[in-house]
Amino acid sequence: MVVDVSDDYPANYEAARAELREIVGKLEAGGQSLEDSLTLWERGEALAAICARWLEGASAKLDEAIKAHDEAQDRARDVTAGPESAL
Repeated sequence: MVVDVSDDYPANYEAARAELREIVGKLEAGGQSLEDSLTLWERGEALAAICARWLEGASAKLDEAIKAHDEAQDRARDVTAGPESAL
């Protein structure tokens, strides 16, 4: 499925997730025509993809920050250990 991220899609994770929850609630409640249900489903799929992309991006940033932190700690440990630690 190709996700159309046009101007009518939320610009942040929280807004996309809130709209997705609303759509899920409507679909669970029922009462829509088949056509309306399909439209809601398609919108929900697109929003779910947007949320997944936001989460993947956040996860990648977190991984980078953890790696940078670990590398900084390793460098600091090497500096404080001094040259005698290499023996």
